[in-house]
Amino acid sequence: MAATTVPTTGKTNERPGTRASVRHVRMSAYKARVVLDLIRNQDVQTADEILKFSEREAAQVIRKLLRSAVANAEHNDEQIADDLYVAACFADEGKTLRRFRPRARGRAGRIRKRTCHITIIVSRLPEDRLERKKAKDAARPGSRAARVAGQQLEQQGRRRRRRRSSAVEGEGQPSTTEEQGIVDQTEPAVEAAADAPMSQTDAPETDASDAGIVDQQEAAVEATAETADEPTATEVAEAEEEQGIVDPDAQVAAAAEEAEEEDK
Repeated sequence: MAATTVPTTGKTNERPGTRASVRHVRMSAYKARVVLDLIRNQDVQTADEILKFSEREAAQVIRKLLRSAVANAEHNDEQIADDLYVAACFADEGKTLRRFRPRARGRAGRIRKRTCHITIIVSRLPEDRLERKKAKDAARPGSRAARVAGQQLEQQGRRRRRRRSSAVEGEGQPSTTEEQGIVDQTEPAVEAAADAPMSQTDAPETDASDAGIVDQQEAAVEATAETADEPTATEVAEAEEEQGIVDPDAQVAAAAEEAEEEDK
């Protein structure tokens, strides 16, 4: 498949645009022309859809050729694919291959295998057709043109709203918060905290004894001192003997203490 670019000036029988051609296609030019008549003067999107759903064998070859022509226009001539259409398409007779088949009585039947050369030329749509095409695509829901048009309208609406809001602010909108009626929510909270009674955390420190708080370490030291001043059972028993008082329990306790001392 050969692809060439047609200059804008040259022979009178050549149209301006970008061309792609395929040579020696193994089918007759008659069969290719039937399909080419379907896509002539159609935009490339419509032509591709027609060839895609066509049942003829020539449609496959011509569809590949159309894609090649569009690619040449994009890369060589810097054209936009959506703005192209099939300006011209034709099929020329190629070389005919002759084959023979045996027939009755020693005769030979001639078989002609036809070939053709197919050419497609694409160029940019005229301005009026291009505008109608864009309007039609924008009106069709779900299309890319419709989405782009919707985005453009949305952006324009945003710009208008911004201009209106800026104009309203510049005409004399109150600048201070009091003039706008904005209330500071922190000020009432601060005033309420100042008027509230003093809490337990803010109250002055009081004496521990007045508050009824007992220091456990100090109480343990006092208890130890009191127990150290108390007389032992032996001392009590000796004092009672001197006074002539006999207490059986005290004697038993004294005997137990003496036994413990001896064991030690």
